[in-house]
Parts: sequence; structure tokens; C-alpha cells
Amino acid sequence: MLRSSEFEALLDLSARVGADPDLVQGAGGNTSIKEGGTLWIKASGLWLAHARRRDVMVPVALDPLLDALERDDPATEKAQDFVVRDLNPSGLRPSIETTVHALMPQKVVVHVHCVETIATAVRADAAAIAGEKLQGIPYAFVPYARPGLPLAKAIAERIQADTSVLVLGNHGLAVAAETVGDAARLLAEVSQRFAVPVRQAPSADLEALSRLAVNSAYRLPDDGRIHDAATDLESCRIAAGGSLYPDHVIFLGKGSVVAAPGENALSLEEGFRRAGESLPPVLLFPGKGALVLKDISAGALAMARCLSDVTARIPDGASLRYLTDAENAELLGWDAEKYRQQLNRAGQVLQ
Repeated sequence: MLRSSEFEALLDLSARVGADPDLVQGAGGNTSIKEGGTLWIKASGLWLAHARRRDVMVPVALDPLLDALERDDPATEKAQDFVVRDLNPSGLRPSIETTVHALMPQKVVVHVHCVETIATAVRADAAAIAGEKLQGIPYAFVPYARPGLPLAKAIAERIQADTSVLVLGNHGLAVAAETVGDAARLLAEVSQRFAVPVRQAPSADLEALSRLAVNSAYRLPDDGRIHDAATDLESCRIAAGGSLYPDHVIFLGKGSVVAAPGENALSLEEGFRRAGESLPPVLLFPGKGALVLKDISAGALAMARCLSDVTARIPDGASLRYLTDAENAELLGWDAEKYRQQLNRAGQVLQ
């Protein structure tokens, strides 16, 4: 297929953004471009970082999708029914957030899980902070709604004709522009406006962690930054409070497992097995560091690093808005997210 120069530029931007863990983690985030009545959007479960290594974009018929959204058609939930099949030989599924991209009228949309933005978007006063940070930029703050149709409806209620930035509560950031270059510049500016000081975490106690991992299914992570959510006690306190954003729930499970004094990886593992529960990908040992499953997926590793990066940017004592039990259950029981989990487990997104 002959691609326009803007389409090629979007692939370049997608790969660049996808390789930056401050903007995208694993299979999170998505980009899109509207050309000739078709919305080309990143496929569900694939990595933006691989945009130049494999086919990651799915063609969706834009007008039929928008018409269906107007009718509140439940088929818009997955957007699979609107894929232009002749242009989708790989049979990819469109992103679970296709409707978000369709609703923004600009040609190019970039949605990321920017850790700078998330650190604000999880706060109880996130809307007020966004108003201060984004003066002069047409934006909308959208309180948390499950990705997919609920989020699309929440956006539709708040978006204006000139809205170019969406701050998504407990979720992330979307920017839109008429060119890829303008979208990239807007993304950089908004990310910078949300930037805050990062707490420096103490070093991990690797010897203690090695002892805590003996005879268990867990090991030390290769990425030393994963330890920060445990060695920094304020970050650990925040992590212990629950789930802050959807991809944490999908790839790491509900909340975080924080070891109590005297517990080790094996005792925690045995407790989960007795309860018939799957083993959590990450264990946090306050003041010492983290252990990860020996067979942890790349997606879960990326989200473990994200936990450290987000919590380190949340000021001490900030009032936070955690996902509720119902919101956690809604994500874990949703078919579209089960599909992403399946791809993650199968390793299809790791190549």
C-alpha cells in the first residue's frame, strides 16, 4: 500500500514515543491518522515501539463509526465491526480507544500514558491542576471512565471544536493536531508543563532481596528502577493504597502486593497458591526493593517500572483518587482487556 508522507511520519513518531518509558509502557498508548475517510489506528495489544518493525496500524471506516457513536450503538465498544477488512490482511483488532481518536476532529491524535501527566491525573485535585498548567491551550479534563465506550461518552460531553488536549483522569493524555509535527510539538509542551520534581529513592538492598527470593518463583528485576516503588517509603505507601490507572490493573493485577515484616517471597507465594489465586507479577518489600516473577512478561515489567516512575512524581501527602473495587473488576472482566492480557501472556507483543 502506498502511504502518504504524513502516515510515514506518524509511524516514525509512534516508534519514537513508544520507546520512551516516560510516555508509553509496553502495549499502552496509541496513535492515529485520518486519511480519505479512514481512521488508521494502532492495533490492540501491539507496541507503538514496534511501529517500524511490523504492521501495527488498523484501518477503520470513520463516518460509519461516528454515526454509530451518535446512535449509541454497542458495536462501537470494540470498533471491530468498522474495520476495513480489505486493508487489514493481518486481521488486527483496532485499539480499545478507537472511539476516542474518532471523536477528536483533528487529523492526527496521539494518546500516551505520560508519567508526568498520570502523576497529576490520579490526584483528587487533578482538574484544578490541569487548569493551571494548561492555560492558553484548548483542553478538556475528563474524569475517569473505563477505556472504550464509557470514556468516549465522557469525552463527547466535554470536547469543543477546538479542543486539542485531553487530560484523562486516572489514565493519561491525548493530543491532537492537523500534522504529525504539530502533534509531536504539542505532546512535548504538555508533558513539560506537567513535569514535577522526582523523589530520589534509596538504593535497593540486593543482598536482602536475594535472601527473600530463595526457593521462590521470584527473582531480582534487571531494571533497577523497579525497586524505587519499594525503597522510597512514600512511593510504597502510595502503591499500597490501590490501583491508580487501568494498565496497572491489566498487567500487574489489582493494587500492589506489599510484604509485611517477616514475610518472604516463598511465604507470600504459598499463601496465593493456597487461596487458588495467580501469583502477582511483582512483590514490594518496603525499604528493601522489589522482586518479580521469573517468567514475568515484558508488559508487566514495563508497568512495574511505570509504578516507580509515577509514584515518585506524586508529592508527599497528596490526596489521591484510586480506582474503586467496581472499576478494577470492570477492567478485569472486560473482553477487550482479556484480549490484551491473552496477547501479553502469549508473548505476541514481545517480538
